[in-house]
Amino acid sequence: MNFRSKSTLFLIEQLIVIAVFAVCATACIKIVTSAYFYAVESRDVSNAILVAESGADSFKAVSGDFGSAAALLGGIAINRDGATVLLVYYDENWQVSGEETAEYVLSLTDKQSGGPPSRLLRADLSVGIIGGDELVSIPVAVIR
Repeated sequence: MNFRSKSTLFLIEQLIVIAVFAVCATACIKIVTSAYFYAVESRDVSNAILVAESGADSFKAVSGDFGSAAALLGGIAINRDGATVLLVYYDENWQVSGEETAEYVLSLTDKQSGGPPSRLLRADLSVGIIGGDELVSIPVAVIR
């Protein structure tokens, strides 16, 4: 009589079930981590859009005065290579912060430096990650 142990078949069946579970778990982990990173990116872009709109509206509200816009937004206006630049720094929670704790920066640059005087003031506004990618960029114009 040849007796074959049923425990061997049960063990093989359990190993197959564990292998299938491991493959499914790996796929689920990849999907969840991808969703997390897309959510973080989406949050950053949404906040960047809100900050950019606020910066553009503030700049228009003060008729293109970089100093007044800087005071209104909590940033600084500097002269860089002959162009006026407004910088506002934000921390990881998108709250206005100092440069040393900042993760994001709003930059508003005068496009008409050195050109003939005009009533229409044009500027480029961008919001990006410090040392990284630009999240939003919009042109801004105001009549003085």
